[in-house]
Amino acid sequence: MKNIFVFDSMLTPKIITFIYWLMLLGCVISGLSAMFTQYGGGFFAGLGIIVFGSIGSRIWCELLIVLFKIHENLKTIAEK
Repeated sequence: MKNIFVFDSMLTPKIITFIYWLMLLGCVISGLSAMFTQYGGGFFAGLGIIVFGSIGSRIWCELLIVLFKIHENLKTIAEK
């Protein structure tokens, strides 16, 4: 608990993983609703939302994680 309050460890990478799963769930729900509702745009639009939304959210979260990995590597270089 001390590491969190004095900023020795990063909390955000753990939160990003949770946010990724929420975004993935949101992509599936919105894609399924687009597939099977009258105003959604059709089956292929919903399929596109699921596929490209999942890929886009994965890329976005990975880019955020890369920033934190760069920070960790720079921290180890500075400690040497």
